[in-house]
Amino acid sequence: MHGSLLVGDLHADSFLWARDLADTSDYGHLDLPRARAGNLGIQVFTAVTKSPRGLNYEENAADSGDNITLLAVAQGWPPRTWDSLLQRALFQAQRLHQLASQHPSAIAPVRTAGELRDLLTLRGEGAAPPAAVLGIEGAHPLEGKLENIDVLYDAGFRVMGLQHFFDNELGGSLHGESGAGLTDFGRRAVVEMARRSIIIDVAHSSEQVVRDVLSLTERPLMVSHTGLKGHCDSARNISDSLMQEIAAAGGLVGVGFWDGAVCDPSPRSVVEAIRYAIDLLGVEHVALGSDYDGTVAVTFDAGELGVLTEEMLRQGFTEAEIRRVMGENLRDFLLTQLPAS
Repeated sequence: MHGSLLVGDLHADSFLWARDLADTSDYGHLDLPRARAGNLGIQVFTAVTKSPRGLNYEENAADSGDNITLLAVAQGWPPRTWDSLLQRALFQAQRLHQLASQHPSAIAPVRTAGELRDLLTLRGEGAAPPAAVLGIEGAHPLEGKLENIDVLYDAGFRVMGLQHFFDNELGGSLHGESGAGLTDFGRRAVVEMARRSIIIDVAHSSEQVVRDVLSLTERPLMVSHTGLKGHCDSARNISDSLMQEIAAAGGLVGVGFWDGAVCDPSPRSVVEAIRYAIDLLGVEHVALGSDYDGTVAVTFDAGELGVLTEEMLRQGFTEAEIRRVMGENLRDFLLTQLPAS
């Protein structure tokens, strides 16, 4: 059954690391051979550009230092990335495009609904590589300039998280110090993202930012990698009631695979979180949000995604529920929310 599914995932940080994703690795969570083994058909790859030292789920200061600077230098990233968050995002986009140009039968960047539709048609004929959609984890690569939305858009970014683990120019993080909502700059950025049909991801945003975004735009939101508070009472997860508001506005929620999201990262617990999300939000609003290659520990990698299908069957999911959660909901969301052409 797993081999017949369209499998999709809302969040992986794989281009942050100095690995050749064309080759199978014995570390990390995702590469192209493992994607093929796990029948992965759609992957959102997210560019991480800043991570505070002493990172935690409760509270991080924006000026507490930056682990990515050290990582960029140590991994030999171009000097332009050492002091520019924008250039770090563009460099990770460049890595995806170079990989696709070298291995066009193994991965295909997607910028529009039309490109995704064409790939899905080829996939139905057994001839398509996985679709790769670019996102950013926190919109601090805008560096306080609205015009950088265009720069990132032109580089292929179609999903933009507003915050990561700290408050930024756009507003408060779920793990920041202020708990604040959108700033004036954040409001203008959200309006511009919506105008460009950029998907807004609030996975790390404060609850007030989420409410502000819901009131500001009619476009559905994404929570790319998270858990459900009622299933796992973690500081990483926003309230169930706010999740219901996101779903009621047409949003999509990606259930994570690590302990901070689901408390117990076993396939059983991940699937229990998915069931909880379905019962709370409706099956059409639930997807996978692995956080592969983030700073998390998981119990199964991209080559082993079939364990979720097996566990869903064991827990009594219907075939229709499995197909929707494993990838069809993500497919439908992208086809309606990506720029048409």
